[in-house]
Amino acid sequence: MTPLPPPTPAIVLVRPQMGENIGAAARAMLNFGLDHMRIVAPRDGWPNPAAVAMASGAGRVLDAALVASDVSAAVKDCSFVLATTARSRDLTKPVYTPEAAMALAREKIAAGERVGVLFGPERAGLENDDIARANAIVSVPVNPEFASLNLAQCVLLMGYEWRRQQSNQPAIVDEMAGTDWAQHSEIEHLAKHYEDRLDEAGFFFPDHKAQSMKTNLRNMWSRLPLTRADVQMLHGTLRQMVRWKERG
Repeated sequence: MTPLPPPTPAIVLVRPQMGENIGAAARAMLNFGLDHMRIVAPRDGWPNPAAVAMASGAGRVLDAALVASDVSAAVKDCSFVLATTARSRDLTKPVYTPEAAMALAREKIAAGERVGVLFGPERAGLENDDIARANAIVSVPVNPEFASLNLAQCVLLMGYEWRRQQSNQPAIVDEMAGTDWAQHSEIEHLAKHYEDRLDEAGFFFPDHKAQSMKTNLRNMWSRLPLTRADVQMLHGTLRQMVRWKERG
């Protein structure tokens, strides 16, 4: 078995039962930049036409997949191995969340180590003998009343956490749709426009409350995240209302 180089973890499918699930796992891997698959003793043999059909464009992951007879052979070149499981085990090992596990994997791979992630067969998951060969466990915080994850779903989840570790994508991005945020002077002009028109309409009444009403209105404008397009629309809305009133 030829060792795989870093820079991504090896995704090790242990005794997978259905070719479709192998193909779906390959697709999930490639979605998040993982392309090193290792397959341990696939039930239906290898290569598997059902896996190719299900991979839907991720065939190159399957083409490069390495097949091993057992877990030890699959991870023999890895210095750190993570085992995914939804069940508690009678084994003394550190247990990581997917996020923490992939953060650790990134650190180790950056340091030149090889990391493998074990995924168990569909019916019952990894056996204790498989997990005993891992350095740590990855446990997904699923619903305890229904903890079973589909193989490809579990691979997708770990792939997502891996990708998050590689990306500097901010948690929130404002899509400006061809405009910019309004400047303070533009907000000030809008506030004055509304204040003047409302004053003409007798909105600020009674007189002793007028100033506090104006202050509250200015405060409202300052809290709104307005774009320049928003400001233009609000100016136009008020102008049209005034024209309509004058025509009436």
